[in-house]
Amino acid sequence: MRSAEQPSRRTVLAAAVAAAVTSGAGTAAADPEAPMTTDTAAPARAVPARTVDNRAWVSYGDWGGGTAKGTRAVAGTRPGLVIGKPAGTADYTDPHTGTTAAWQYGTWTSPVHRLTVPATEAIVSWNAHTPAGTWIQIEIKGTYTDGTGTPWYVMGRWAAGDQDIRRTSVDGQGDGKSSVWTDTLAIDDPSTGLRLASYRLRLTLYRKPGGKLTPTVWRLGAMGSDVPDRFTVPASRPGLAKELAVPRYSQEIHKGQYPEYDNGGEAWCSPTSSQMIIEYWGGRLTEKQLAWVDPSYADPQVCHAARYTYDHQYAGCGNWPFNAAYAATFKDLRGVVTRLGSLTDLETLIAAGIPAITSQSFLKEELTGAGYGTAGHLMTVIGFTADGDVIANDPFSASNEAVRRVYRRRDWENIWLRTKRYNASGKVVSGTGGVCYLYFPARPSAAQRKALAAVGVRV
Repeated sequence: MRSAEQPSRRTVLAAAVAAAVTSGAGTAAADPEAPMTTDTAAPARAVPARTVDNRAWVSYGDWGGGTAKGTRAVAGTRPGLVIGKPAGTADYTDPHTGTTAAWQYGTWTSPVHRLTVPATEAIVSWNAHTPAGTWIQIEIKGTYTDGTGTPWYVMGRWAAGDQDIRRTSVDGQGDGKSSVWTDTLAIDDPSTGLRLASYRLRLTLYRKPGGKLTPTVWRLGAMGSDVPDRFTVPASRPGLAKELAVPRYSQEIHKGQYPEYDNGGEAWCSPTSSQMIIEYWGGRLTEKQLAWVDPSYADPQVCHAARYTYDHQYAGCGNWPFNAAYAATFKDLRGVVTRLGSLTDLETLIAAGIPAITSQSFLKEELTGAGYGTAGHLMTVIGFTADGDVIANDPFSASNEAVRRVYRRRDWENIWLRTKRYNASGKVVSGTGGVCYLYFPARPSAAQRKALAAVGVRV
């Protein structure tokens, strides 16, 4: 986030989605010769009025239900997918280093999931372990409500480290009906009524030839949504007074540090927010992991989070699924990207001890007490006052001590939940419509499991 009200890369992309005229299709991977199985495991939604559909593959049975070529499911306290007998070897040329290398691989393709909410957008997120010498690719293939289908779209080429490949999204993907904008698959012109009716996901797991190490994918899912166009949202009634003890970190004290990662700390709202919640759940980095950071820098873990969430194509640390995947590299943590429908949803999570990272954009006068405007910013919601106002750890603060803020409830719910807004030039641009990151324990308590289920997140 930058304090000036200027178009961010994400805002430019989102605005392009709303008005899109796509001139060409990106190169898509070949469809595997696999049967079109249908997903019957997804539970019926208890609240059909929701505008969001979440589906996640997390259990041993889930991994056994897809189509595997060179991969196998593993059981245990945290079931996952690994390379078994590789399906083959393929070359990959890293666009950010120019290096070409051969990799053994295996694939897994999910059953077809039919969306309970035909969607204008879909965001895929995943949790995985990728030891040195391994990485993964994540793809989605949708079917439109007119019966035609999308290509296989690459939603990320990802590794926890950066020694083998450069973590990257893929630009230039589209088919004239939909396009991929960094981390979001979006219908080009929702006003036509066209929607995504269903999708499949595909994982490709890679390792160096001859090696025995393998990636392990614990969670794979997608959030489809059809949030209505709106400049304002209905006011909600306060229902909770509670504050969670979440660590406070300022992105601003890192201004100018490591400019190779999106010009340094002033743009690090997303990884700074991620690091706050990771540490709330007990996630810690070792001295060895932080040894690369200049020892004169305060809070080196924030620099580390920026480096390891950085998307080399997007040229920033704000790729939503990359942040969730980073959180899940910490022991016993899971991370997902979703949309919530109200501040009541946030209250449900806070009541169960689960903070959330929310994405919003606003003019200076639209968020009382912020003192700035932004085209896109992430904050951590840690509680609510007795009056129902939002308590947020806002990383765009001069110091760690200044991070805790209280923002008016009505201001907050509008800037976070709306899908349309006016920028400083009076132009209509997009809002995020309730996007948030949720990080929670791999084995949540009964209360946490109930709260997550109430907001549509399967654990």
